[in-house]
Amino acid sequence: MLGAVGGPKWDNLEFAKKPERALLKLRKELKLFANLRPAICFKQLVDASSLKPEIVSGLDIMIVRELTGGIYFGEPRGIKPIDNGERKGINTHTYTTSEIVRVAKVAFDLAKKRSNKVTSCDKSNVMEAGQLWKEEVQALHDKEYKEVELSHMLADNCAMQLLRDPKQFDVIVTDNLFGDMLSDQASMLTGSLGLLPSASLGAKNKNGEMRAMY
Repeated sequence: MLGAVGGPKWDNLEFAKKPERALLKLRKELKLFANLRPAICFKQLVDASSLKPEIVSGLDIMIVRELTGGIYFGEPRGIKPIDNGERKGINTHTYTTSEIVRVAKVAFDLAKKRSNKVTSCDKSNVMEAGQLWKEEVQALHDKEYKEVELSHMLADNCAMQLLRDPKQFDVIVTDNLFGDMLSDQASMLTGSLGLLPSASLGAKNKNGEMRAMY
């Protein structure tokens, strides 16, 4: 079980010592590669949502976020001086086939227990890592999960669709960066972030981390 991490008290710490850095290390060390973030609009909270009741009533989405790859862990990273007194911030967005496939399997297996539908979100139109993501998710689907309905959507379009018609989704699978953003957005459709659970999972019968969302 894990509680809230971070806060104003630690805002002025150097970057490497911020509590959020410890959380990323914990996920990596425990090999927690899949984060499950449900967005469920309970009947009692439908009027607390920022959207109209008819749009969110009955909402039940599961966002599967890849948790130990992508831009939060890619190397090289850092801030370094360059010419003319300027500085450059560097982060690297990288994924391998195995990292994509293992989290996609979690999403497909969950979908088979729900409404048998997966939406894979990426930025394959402008990012090579997004192209690989889309190709590997599609290849896995065609090889092992043909019975599951799969669609692909650009991550920025997914953000818009979550506000326009959130009930079109069942299981959404996406990378670390986009999953971080989309899961927070989806959670606020329900009226209260703090009433929703979150689970970070590793390999079957291995480590896991459970908490309320913050």
